[in-house]
Amino acid sequence: MTSVSGKNTLDWKAFARRLSPVEVIEEPVLIKKRSRDFFWYSPILNKELRRCFGDLVAMPKDKEELKHCLACAYAAGVPVTVRGGGTGNYGQAVPMEGGLIIETTTMKRVLEIGPDYVRAEAGALMADINAALKPHGREMCMFPSTQQIATIGGFVAGGSSGIGSIANGMLRDPGNLLALHAMSVAEEPEERLFEGAEVLHIHHAWGLNGVITDVTLRTVPARDWVGCLATFDAYERAYTAAHALALADGIGPKLISTVDARITGYFPRLEGHIRAQKHLLVSMIPAENEGAFRELIRTGGGHVDLVLTEEERARRKLPHVYDFSYNHTTLQVLKADRSATYQQVGCPTPPDPKAIATLLTALGDDVWMHHEFARVGGQITSFDLPIIWFSNEARLQQINGIYEAHGFPVYDAHTWQVEGGGLKNADYRHLAWKRRMDPKGLLNSAKSAAWGKIKDLSPEEIEAMAV
Repeated sequence: MTSVSGKNTLDWKAFARRLSPVEVIEEPVLIKKRSRDFFWYSPILNKELRRCFGDLVAMPKDKEELKHCLACAYAAGVPVTVRGGGTGNYGQAVPMEGGLIIETTTMKRVLEIGPDYVRAEAGALMADINAALKPHGREMCMFPSTQQIATIGGFVAGGSSGIGSIANGMLRDPGNLLALHAMSVAEEPEERLFEGAEVLHIHHAWGLNGVITDVTLRTVPARDWVGCLATFDAYERAYTAAHALALADGIGPKLISTVDARITGYFPRLEGHIRAQKHLLVSMIPAENEGAFRELIRTGGGHVDLVLTEEERARRKLPHVYDFSYNHTTLQVLKADRSATYQQVGCPTPPDPKAIATLLTALGDDVWMHHEFARVGGQITSFDLPIIWFSNEARLQQINGIYEAHGFPVYDAHTWQVEGGGLKNADYRHLAWKRRMDPKGLLNSAKSAAWGKIKDLSPEEIEAMAV
């Protein structure tokens, strides 16, 4: 078997035999398929990553098989990229240096359901975990809009917020991500427990510093949620109503998103269900609070277009309302026109509708706003995931500059290195753990701009560099 990536001269047939009894995928077409994630949301990443492939895929079914894969990789010096559902947007699961892809989706058991937590193997789908919790009257404190294909390990390794973050905060907020186990890449791989604040060394590190084997997350009481779609004549009004909804006593939303009217034109499955050419507010609220929601929208100058129970949604064959939130909104546009892209932008705290209106005027017609509301450290804030009609990199940089000049920090969605997105850029402690857990630097190492400069330092020396 020749190298699919063209970057490794290893005898991959022989290496595949050494991995036995672990299931492997050797067909080049399937290897290439599993070498991709949603990096094509970015034309910049698409150009840089579309020819990056692994050489072999392993699908361990339990921790012992995973341990065997990692020991074989360590012995052969083979680069390793860990993959869940492949729903990341920055190339987290793309093997930059070829090598072995370890897909975790066959490690998918829900291991334990406690009174206020759930523990599941890294490859368990978020939707399956929520389904397992339902008979217990519980639900996950948050999940991504891609929950049908996203794994819990992938969400922890690459995600930060989701449906539920307006009620329960970011994934990194204390009490949400309770614990995880991660395995080292060594002659004899070892599994280590990370609890409390220690989980943040592994969270959002893109699988650089250990292979997550299982995760323990907080759960919350299940509610009878209804999906709500309301429309407004002006985007500023939709944003103002969204902020009021986040502050309102006695409504308790699980999701609050606002979407520019021009974006809703790319939602064909909502045609006839919402007012055309109007700005959209998307929410999920407890069914018993529908009346309070309707009154808030009315006083905010909006119109309630659709309120759906889960049974009504299924009967009418409509999408979940969260299919029009987070990066599912980007996907709806990209289905029709691949010249679109997006960006990730922070907003002033507390939310400021006037600042949004001023910024909207400054940006130009090639930027269409879309905001998600969340709690960060207990404070209500929002962030913008705008649709950007891409022309060239210079214009994208100009757009970034306009945001930042108005006090809206940009967390670049067009980089494949972990330091570029804003979460790990000023903290070397995760790389100190990489040095401990991955001494040869085999785990997704190209994804860190800093690793090549510090890989020969001790963990203590690296930690001393943390800001």
